[in-house]
Amino acid sequence: MTEHLGDPGAVLVVDETGDLKKGTHTVGVQRQDTGTAGRVENAQVAVLLVYASDARHPVIDRELYLPRGWIADPIAAGLRVSPPGWGLRPSPSWPRP
Repeated sequence: MTEHLGDPGAVLVVDETGDLKKGTHTVGVQRQDTGTAGRVENAQVAVLLVYASDARHPVIDRELYLPRGWIADPIAAGLRVSPPGWGLRPSPSWPRP
């Protein structure tokens, strides 16, 4: 990516983002704190790693946060079928400063 997008002023941005949801059948959705709403709401939360420059901002990687309820009892949480290769984890590996 650096070869194609290399910009000396570019930075990597780690962004936690919440998407508000109405139902509860989408993987990872439950009532949780999200900056999108500024309060506890029904939402799905993901962490994005973005390469940001003046010209571009492509997403390099993303990870869906799975709340404890989805991990402890995925059937009760609404997870009927998980995509092949999915591992249930409590949270993504957060970058450390």
